[in-house]
Amino acid sequence: MADRMSTKLYIPQPADNCTLVGVLEQLEPNKPTYGRKIALILHGTMGHKDYLFQKRLAARLPLDSVRFDFRGSHESGGQWRYGGFAEDVQDIVTVVAFLRKNHGYEIDMIVGHSRGSVVGMHWLCTSEEGKRVTAMVNVSGRYRMHRIYDRMDTYKEAFDTTGYYEWKVTVARQPVIERVYPKDLKEFASWDTSIVWDNFPSTINVLTVHGLVDEVVPVYDALIYARAFGSRTPGTHVLHLMEDAGHNFAGRQDEVVDVILEWLERHHSGALVTGVLRTGVRGRL
Repeated sequence: MADRMSTKLYIPQPADNCTLVGVLEQLEPNKPTYGRKIALILHGTMGHKDYLFQKRLAARLPLDSVRFDFRGSHESGGQWRYGGFAEDVQDIVTVVAFLRKNHGYEIDMIVGHSRGSVVGMHWLCTSEEGKRVTAMVNVSGRYRMHRIYDRMDTYKEAFDTTGYYEWKVTVARQPVIERVYPKDLKEFASWDTSIVWDNFPSTINVLTVHGLVDEVVPVYDALIYARAFGSRTPGTHVLHLMEDAGHNFAGRQDEVVDVILEWLERHHSGALVTGVLRTGVRGRL
């Protein structure tokens, strides 16, 4: 769409005396935004706002969107912590308030990848604004947080010798080193995802997308979310498992976007039912 416009946002986060950096994508930038619906796109651990499918999705969504770097990630200031899920939720609260106060936007959709899904679902369960959201996309979301200890061999030697593990990754083509402490794993493992069973709004339609060869979050976690969300009414839950896809869907980013847009079209038309995406469709295997 020719009229689309991307605008960099700088959002004060007083809780950590820092600035969160995001991008606002608008379909019709010259029209008033008060009362307009918007999607919030949330990245995962050691990710950033333009990571994986996020930027591609923002460019194709049929509604405005905002994607931002959580504190301590990429362009945002502040301190990142491996177990800092509460700080991530706080960042969502801050961004939502900024969009409402400065633009009059109403959050209508949450799209999260991995950690972004976990904190996005928590925000939906605990905020008044979350009750008015109509759509949630959960991509590679973890449910059994204690399974982080399955990777204890990665950390044990460093914990025993230095007291922390240095996690070295590349973020937005830049080398990044973050320290992970034993207390971080404990905090990570204790984050309560079971809140979705009793507190997730019953009116939200949910899509769960998970790779069948996810090497970070077991695919069984997607089935747990299907059980939790599939029992609600009138909200629905649709599950889509991608064969040969890993946690980050390498080489499959456009396919993830296609799936989300296909589901979103059905959401907007009121045609969703709980089950598996493309149920009864023989021609698309």
